Amino acid sequence: MRLNNDMLINRELSWLEFNTRVLRQSTKNIPLLERLKFISIYCTNLDEFYMIRVAGLKQLFAAGVSISELSMTPLEQLKAIRSYLHEEKKTLEKNYHDIINELEKEKVYIKNYEELNRVQKKRANEYFFSNILPVIVPIAVDATHPFPPLNNLSFSMALRLKDSQDDEIVKFAMIRIPRVLPRFFESDEFVFVPVESIVKEHIGDIFPGYSMISSLNFRVTRNADIVIEEEEADDFMMMMEQGLRLRRKGAFVRMQVEKNPDKEILDFLIEHTKIFTKDIYEYDTPLNLSALMQIVNHKALSHLNSLTYSPKILPPFEENTSIFDSIDKSDVLCYQPYESFTPVSRLIKEASKDPRVVCIRMTLYRVEKNSQIVKSLIDAASDGKQVTVMVELKARFDEENNLHWAKELENAGAHVIYGITGFKVHAKVIQIIRQSADGLKFYAHISTGNYNATSAKIYTDISYFTTKEDIANHDITSFFHILSGFSKRRTLKTMSMSPNQIKDNILKMINKEASKKEEGEIIMKMNSLVDESIIKALYLASLKGVKIYLIVRGVCCLRTNKPYSQNIKVKSIVGKYLEHARVFYFKHSNPSYFISSADMMPRNLERRLELMCPIVDENLCLKLAEYLRLGIADTELSYELIDDKYHEVSTCKCDECKSYDKKLNSQEILEEYMDKMHKTIKKSSDEVKLKQLESKLFKE
Repeated sequence: MRLNNDMLINRELSWLEFNTRVLRQSTKNIPLLERLKFISIYCTNLDEFYMIRVAGLKQLFAAGVSISELSMTPLEQLKAIRSYLHEEKKTLEKNYHDIINELEKEKVYIKNYEELNRVQKKRANEYFFSNILPVIVPIAVDATHPFPPLNNLSFSMALRLKDSQDDEIVKFAMIRIPRVLPRFFESDEFVFVPVESIVKEHIGDIFPGYSMISSLNFRVTRNADIVIEEEEADDFMMMMEQGLRLRRKGAFVRMQVEKNPDKEILDFLIEHTKIFTKDIYEYDTPLNLSALMQIVNHKALSHLNSLTYSPKILPPFEENTSIFDSIDKSDVLCYQPYESFTPVSRLIKEASKDPRVVCIRMTLYRVEKNSQIVKSLIDAASDGKQVTVMVELKARFDEENNLHWAKELENAGAHVIYGITGFKVHAKVIQIIRQSADGLKFYAHISTGNYNATSAKIYTDISYFTTKEDIANHDITSFFHILSGFSKRRTLKTMSMSPNQIKDNILKMINKEASKKEEGEIIMKMNSLVDESIIKALYLASLKGVKIYLIVRGVCCLRTNKPYSQNIKVKSIVGKYLEHARVFYFKHSNPSYFISSADMMPRNLERRLELMCPIVDENLCLKLAEYLRLGIADTELSYELIDDKYHEVSTCKCDECKSYDKKLNSQEILEEYMDKMHKTIKKSSDEVKLKQLESKLFKE
């Protein structure tokens, strides 16, 4: 089979469809602030899309890259993106205003300065002089004052001013709204005032001797991708710091402005930024809606938000039991955020204090700012333990934080690795070597998600603890030797590693199912499906009669409902939690179940170091099987891909979506299930009974 353009969905347009699904959450029958949160997430996603994907397309177009065999040209994609987003902007505005109107019924308001009452204005004035005026910088723009540099995602106000004593003297000026300021000032209980409307009221105080003719709030997006020729510099940390500084000066790729902009000011901005006019978006909302999280997270408004779920700690990880003793009994598999991330943090903390631990090795990709795990690693290194940490300095938008922790670890005496030339290290793995009566014993933790306690509360991920010798010792030792040495072409025996193994092994398992024809079955849960070789293999397996179920949260370039994909079903689940786990099932492979850090994308399979780990214990496989089946059966959070369009299962009237026989919210069911397990555990310590209950609850 030779793939042609009609057999693939464009990656960028597929991503836009995903973000549309996020935006649709803002219309659901969920708490108001939960709906507002999805507006914020949608806008944050769009910021990154423009900074990276659109910026990349613009570079390709500027370089003269024309059509490739299986995709649209860069220019065709840019036109399609602009058309899509200019149209969707209307939906964003409507959804935002609908939510704001509903919030007003709950006595929660977003108001501009001119809408405030006398007392509220007085407080806003006081706030301006005490908190805003000292940190803003008035910027004149004329022959002696050049147009100022604008940082990526900076929010500013452009002005036309006239001399108070001579109306003929007109000048342009700017005010940058510093990020140190909160996006909204709470002038009264639950009355939130955008700071720019307060600034606008005080232009005369900022520019004495001038009065305002007109103003325009605007926000710029720049190319934020860092392209680094790693072999051209010896000091990688210094190079990263230089790259981060350059990011602030990338080409302008988008400008957001308020509705009905003053033409003279807009022309002034276009002249100085050289922004393409079709990349200017006018909004009938406040700009920078990503910052709505300030309101969403307001503690006094928790009654308008979703109930916070408390992740559960289940056996064998009782709080008064050593993590090492628990893993010694059997392998453990946890599903976050329904099960707590605490055992992972405890594993590192116990290892840092345990005198029998001689070595800790770990990869870090995205780490929170106040990471207890990194602090434990620093303690371990300071205590003389051998600590090796792979800190990925190229983790996009986390580079600065990772750079900080890398320096702290080095200062404590840890051996810090900064990656492999030409590759990102995206694998999530821990190895702990501990002395025992029989010699050295190896403990491992392998995850589909980052070692980040904050994201672990909102991302669904698989967390696997094992002492299996072939994994915890042989393969993971080899993996860390690859990271610290020059042997990136070495392969693993039980696990698989990209760029040399994962793709080939996935293809072999797909082909094996194809050889079984109608008896074959494949279930794959992932974030993205882009790789053409994988898609082609799935098409061929479908033609042979293999039943294929794909749960793909984001980008999916595979088409369904075609002659070559009649046996493939694709679902996307978008809900309270970000579906992030990568879990694969191949019926006739032995083993059949795998977890991985890798999505089915060329970057993961060819340009990153990733790990895929088999799960062989019967009880853990049962657990993974039920999670996958639950995702397939979901009707309340899921969208079905039919041809190249997503249909919301809960509301769609097509035959495919009507075929589901009952309502099912997979995320709510998992919360309820963990609650039942936790309550039952308090009443029983019989592990056999608990395992029987676990199986029964899943089947229910």
